[in-house]
Amino acid sequence: MRSLARAGPHEPSAPGQAPAAPRSDWQTLKKLLPYLWRYRWRVGLALAFLVAAKFATVSVPLLLKELVDALNIKATDPQALLVVPVGLLVAYGALRLCTSLFTELRELIFAKATEGTARSISLQVFGHLHALSLRFHLERQTGGMTRDIERGTRAVHSLISYSLYSILPTLLEVGLVLTLLAVKFDAGFAVITVTALVVYIAYTISVTEWRTRFRKEMNEMDSTAHSKAVDSLLNYETVKYFNNEAFEARRYDESLERLRRAALKSQSTLSLLNTGQQLIISAALVAMLWRATQGVVDGRLTLGDLVMINAFMIQLYIPLNFLGMLYREIKQSLTDLDKMFGLLARHREIDDAPGAQALRVDQGVVRFDDVSFAYDPDRPILHGLSFEIPAGKTVAVVGPSGAGKSTLARLLYRFYDVGGGRISIDGQDIRQVTQGSLRRQIGIVPQDTVLFNDTVYYNIAYGRTGASRDEVEAAAKAARIHAFIASTPKGYDTMVGERGLKLSGGEKQRVAIARTLLKNPPILIFDEATSALDSANERAIQAELRQAAQGKTTLVIAHRLSTVVDAHEIVVLQAGKIAERGTHVDLLAAEGVYARMWRLQQEGAGEP
Repeated sequence: MRSLARAGPHEPSAPGQAPAAPRSDWQTLKKLLPYLWRYRWRVGLALAFLVAAKFATVSVPLLLKELVDALNIKATDPQALLVVPVGLLVAYGALRLCTSLFTELRELIFAKATEGTARSISLQVFGHLHALSLRFHLERQTGGMTRDIERGTRAVHSLISYSLYSILPTLLEVGLVLTLLAVKFDAGFAVITVTALVVYIAYTISVTEWRTRFRKEMNEMDSTAHSKAVDSLLNYETVKYFNNEAFEARRYDESLERLRRAALKSQSTLSLLNTGQQLIISAALVAMLWRATQGVVDGRLTLGDLVMINAFMIQLYIPLNFLGMLYREIKQSLTDLDKMFGLLARHREIDDAPGAQALRVDQGVVRFDDVSFAYDPDRPILHGLSFEIPAGKTVAVVGPSGAGKSTLARLLYRFYDVGGGRISIDGQDIRQVTQGSLRRQIGIVPQDTVLFNDTVYYNIAYGRTGASRDEVEAAAKAARIHAFIASTPKGYDTMVGERGLKLSGGEKQRVAIARTLLKNPPILIFDEATSALDSANERAIQAELRQAAQGKTTLVIAHRLSTVVDAHEIVVLQAGKIAERGTHVDLLAAEGVYARMWRLQQEGAGEP
């Protein structure tokens, strides 16, 4: 079976968080049991059908014995020779039918439990991933993480199916057969069977544990190759820009070669395991048949007894041969499931405080009070920033790249928590309110707009999913993109492609502006909102943004100073500190940092 999971984490732990210790198989099973418990009556009914199916299966060799012994009747009684086998043949067919019927009923009853459990765990992991911090998502590898989720979901199906449909039936059948052999014949048959079982299980476990590292290595190489392929395809344009198709193919081929070597190791150890298992079972089968044959020759056993013992061994041989594979797959499924539970165990760097209340916005006053922050403790970004955005006013933050401008937006959205100081809205510390209520009150037009691989309509309506079509179109008109959408063959049903790659940078940014206008929150953030627009469109959009910002508390993060001349206050950041603040006119008159930036940009634009 192709590798279903890989070992080893993709993402480093958040600062201050120790890596999670690997869980034992029993701990992983304990985490799975609560999901199954809600389907306990289905589990019980499925087990009842399982027992019934196995009783029918074990009855078949007993019936075969009677059939063979009946056919061994002397030719002097032709009527008995005709009647008895017919009745036994009918009973044989009925038992075979019951075996299949009970097995299908068991699977039908338990299918809802299996699918429901897999759905519950997958949904919980999906929700938890959205609850993790931005730091986690900046560090993760999408290809590897999605592989973990995919394999974990598959592992739920495998683990439940193997344990209920294979392990338990095999154990039950072995118990019934051993009991029949010991009671109906002598204990020697049971001793041979038990000895073979013990040797088989010991060999399977020891060799499987030894070869686990080869399987893990193969899984690791598989996920590495998958991650490289996904990363390369996501950066398709960059690959083309630098003519690096051959380079990417070589990188992928190197990963595939490592995967091939690891897969060969895994397969060779698997062949060794399978061969040893076959040898043990074959030896046990020969010993049983030799003993039974001697019994028939000595007159202690009938020909029917020989057939029954052979049928029992064949019935045991098939599930036992399967049992070795089951042990391997269950071990692997537990590893896969543990990887997915490991995602659930990831620490939420940003979480709601106990008893957090919903944010109440009456005026919308935003205040940064002595705020300090560092993505990495060794490299501080902000140093004791203090400024206020009054209700209904616009404050612009400008400065060179790396000054910490966009960090302010991330902190206000609470993607990260401040290292020192506080951020408040109407006097409420944003760390003491629920994240959902905080983000409902804020709208942002980010510098780097990423769209869903869906229609233009879907992407605009994402700003307020319950909005009507008229409201969506009104927002598009306000963002000056309605005319463009209407000019396309499919209009609002036009697909934008993965990450919006079918649209130009300016079109993507106008879609982002439209969905933020549709959200219509009391607090707005424009993070280089018009950076991808040409001058004519920028002036038009700026007018619309000013209109949208009327009466709203607005934080404008800008590089082009011409876009913020109308702000009520301009804060100039330099190396994470406030270098200057004031209106456009005041800052020009001060002949400081802002004035120098203004002159440089005006000269670069070719203006006097």
